[in-house]
Amino acid sequence: MQYPVKIKNPDPRTAQIVMSQIGGADGELGASLRYLNQRYAMPTDEIKGLLTDIGTEELAHL
Repeated sequence: MQYPVKIKNPDPRTAQIVMSQIGGADGELGASLRYLNQRYAMPTDEIKGLLTDIGTEELAHL
């Protein structure tokens, strides 16, 4: 991490919500991997580039 973090009062419920947003079925990582995987089946370079851009943007949300 960029800065040291000392957690004094852990909150498991909030941690579960954060983890589901990052790595769950509808999370940012899942979305980015779907976009990046679909680009290989596209017939034109423009659509491949668009899916690459969207997938990269989803990765930036992490």
